[in-house]
Parts: sequence; C-alpha cells; structure tokens
Amino acid sequence: MKKNVGTIDKVIRIILAVIIGALGYYYQSWWGLIAIVPLLTGFIGYCPAWSIFGLSTCKKG
Repeated sequence: MKKNVGTIDKVIRIILAVIIGALGYYYQSWWGLIAIVPLLTGFIGYCPAWSIFGLSTCKKG
C-alpha cells in the first residue's frame, strides 16, 4: 500500500473529520460517523479512491 496523501492533505482531512464528527455529535446524528473515513485516511496516509484515479499529494523524491 503506497502512500498517496501528503502532509497538507492529511491536516485538512483530520480537521474536516473533527468538524464532521463534532457536528454529528451536536445534532445527535449518525451522519457524524462519516468522519471516520477522512480521519482514517488522514492518519494512514493512503486514500483508496485516489489510487483508483491515480492521484497523489505526496512529494516526489
């Protein structure tokens, strides 16, 4: 599993996950569980959807 999520992308995903999770908790909605997806991809550094499209935000080097 080759990493395809760069540093800035990771930070954005984690911040977005926290916001989505907090809104789900605030509104007491199960939709807040969607926050798990960007949180996991942010921490793992791999996004399966991006590999399908051949995208990567990692620095080349």
